[in-house]
Amino acid sequence: NVVGKPAPLMIDYIAEKYGIQDRSRICMVGDRLDTDIAFGRNNGLKTCLTLSGVTSEPELLDKVPRKAGTEGIQADFYVET
Repeated sequence: NVVGKPAPLMIDYIAEKYGIQDRSRICMVGDRLDTDIAFGRNNGLKTCLTLSGVTSEPELLDKVPRKAGTEGIQADFYVET
């Protein structure tokens, strides 16, 4: 088993431990599209990308080319920091 993003093991454990039935009520916050945001999207969570990490706003909004592996991954929300 893979323990780490974007594998579902962590969120499966948390949802079961805390009795969370509706995963869309959980928001995954992170600074990487290919791990943090992919993890949230793949596991039914809301997602919020912080632009303080590796992804820039122009990249997120497709104004400049995306880094390999981030194509098609879009956060529900984003914040500067």
